[in-house]
Amino acid sequence: MAEKERINPMMRRPIVQEDIVHFLRTRQKQTAGELGRVASEAREKGVPIIPHETAVFLEFFLKQIKPKNVLEIGAAIGFSSSLMANCLPENSHVTTIDRYDMMIAAAKKTYERLNLQEKVTLLEGEAVDILSTLPSDTYDFVFMDSAKSKYIVFLPDILRIMKRGAVLMVDDIFQAGDVLKDIQDIKRNQRAIHRGLNQFFDAVIEHPQLTSTILPLGDGVILITKDDDEIILPKI
Repeated sequence: MAEKERINPMMRRPIVQEDIVHFLRTRQKQTAGELGRVASEAREKGVPIIPHETAVFLEFFLKQIKPKNVLEIGAAIGFSSSLMANCLPENSHVTTIDRYDMMIAAAKKTYERLNLQEKVTLLEGEAVDILSTLPSDTYDFVFMDSAKSKYIVFLPDILRIMKRGAVLMVDDIFQAGDVLKDIQDIKRNQRAIHRGLNQFFDAVIEHPQLTSTILPLGDGVILITKDDDEIILPKI
């Protein structure tokens, strides 16, 4: 897949006022060291990584909850998994999943560049297949930033492999506000994403066994806590 085809157009359609977005991306502490250079290079080339305001929040949040086992769905070039690995305690580990050869190669280079090969495990293949093989009640924190139409498909296995009290953070949930529109107003090639995200909202936001909160960071973030050992999801 060509690099230009990987660029998410929603990255250029912020859901918050433009001047507020500028403030969040320029006034908060910038990512330091070699990881900061990875981020700068990616943004210069238009390679999709999480926006700076989301990266700042993610680092702050993980330093508070200190998860031991972290899972990411959607490695991309390895920026967010490297960020998480860098801010976690020594005995923590990050596992990440990606299916695209180009991104897998880029992520491996990033981990080598940052000396994170022992801290991050990259699983190659389709997330839906890999998730089904992972053991239950394993992860303290899950970060999902992959195919938006598949969030609802991945959800049952993600909740199964999360420990009780674990947190799921899901990125890019607003599609620059398009998710709020009637599906008839959405371009046909975007309707699967629109449908999948709204099914995801229906499944989690008012679920009695889950606690969630939505944040206007980047293209929208939702955090979900697993409140019971076994979560019963509604049929979609």
